[in-house]
Amino acid sequence: MPNEGTLFRRPQPCCERATHWRSRLGIPSPSRCPKSFQPCALHLARGPLQSRHLVGVKLANAPTVGGSLPSASFSAPFPFPTSMTATLAALEIDPAAAVARIRDALRSQLAQSLKRRGLVVGMSGGVDSSVCAALAVEAVGPKHVLGLFMPERESDPDSLRIAESFARELGIETVTEDISPALVGAGCYRRRNEAIRRVVPEFRDDWGCKLVLPPDRLDADRLNVTYLVVQPPRGEMRRVRLPGPEYRQIVAASNFKQRVRTMLEYYHADRLHYAVAGTPNRLEYDQGFFVKGGDGLADVKPIAHLYKAQVYQLAEFLGVPTEVTSRPPTTDTFSLPQSQEEFYYNMPTHTLDIVLHARNEGRAVSEVATEVGFSVEQVRRAFGDIDQKRMTTRYLHLGPQLVEPVPLAHSTEKV
Repeated sequence: MPNEGTLFRRPQPCCERATHWRSRLGIPSPSRCPKSFQPCALHLARGPLQSRHLVGVKLANAPTVGGSLPSASFSAPFPFPTSMTATLAALEIDPAAAVARIRDALRSQLAQSLKRRGLVVGMSGGVDSSVCAALAVEAVGPKHVLGLFMPERESDPDSLRIAESFARELGIETVTEDISPALVGAGCYRRRNEAIRRVVPEFRDDWGCKLVLPPDRLDADRLNVTYLVVQPPRGEMRRVRLPGPEYRQIVAASNFKQRVRTMLEYYHADRLHYAVAGTPNRLEYDQGFFVKGGDGLADVKPIAHLYKAQVYQLAEFLGVPTEVTSRPPTTDTFSLPQSQEEFYYNMPTHTLDIVLHARNEGRAVSEVATEVGFSVEQVRRAFGDIDQKRMTTRYLHLGPQLVEPVPLAHSTEKV
């Protein structure tokens, strides 16, 4: 293991990974690394990033085969840019400098603001939490990092296995907390299933379920109507429109999962005199894709300023295994596989990276449309969706509202 203050990384050839994902998607591989993909980090971003968001994505309206969705075929619901773009160039970072900056910030925050001696990281087997765990090791060393695994009965079992494997590579202490009993006690599954049965009376507790949005939301001006997808064991999926009260109850009940996990993170943080590291990337933080009092609650959020492509660049630099980085981002909240774009975003995260960056930079709609292969109207709708999410989720970022500021004793600081 590395000494404290050294950079923990295991080089991985990006061209090999690009070839791997191109073969998975049936895309011919070039005989050499194309100049348009230079430098290497951007080759990684433009190759695997495009494909990794498609692998395993199962849209609710896809045809079923023998009661299950096909897993060997891949289709892109949105076009991909085919050459180096201005936004991708802007999203390229110096990973060594970025790691050093985050490492120094974490050390300063722990020592000066938080007065804590280590970090607790909830590890899900995804790229964001894996990068945060590796960054925590960079900041305080493996002996002062606790990796926390918190599966429940509807979790993907691969998530626990992958997270455990990387934690062993990092050399950190780990604890596994099965949160299923706590969720049962809080009525998480019961309350959710009660709402589902008001829409699908024959729904049983052993059926799978998830929430999805229509896949063509950028093609026309329409309300974001949520659909419920259910599937009996060895049966076919059904999709039904979800009324507002049932939608809110399903979401409220499912949010127990994030809130129980955060409660356990703070238990271990209090026990060890550590701080809790949150794992949202910039897309999640900006667009409000987190639960208030759940995964939105943390003492430090080391990658909240990084776009998803930049998180993958850090993952490559820090030696996060391909088994982690090749997994498509999922919510891992419902019992059926669910991608982030079908539940919340209007597009795959690699495309949202480009569109959100362009929105933040004030770029013209027509310029962005050319870059991502959308129509001008699709980009306008994407910009509108970004602004709408920022407005409706502002509440999630707010702290307790006071009648007037309250000065802190022995300090000039106010809260």
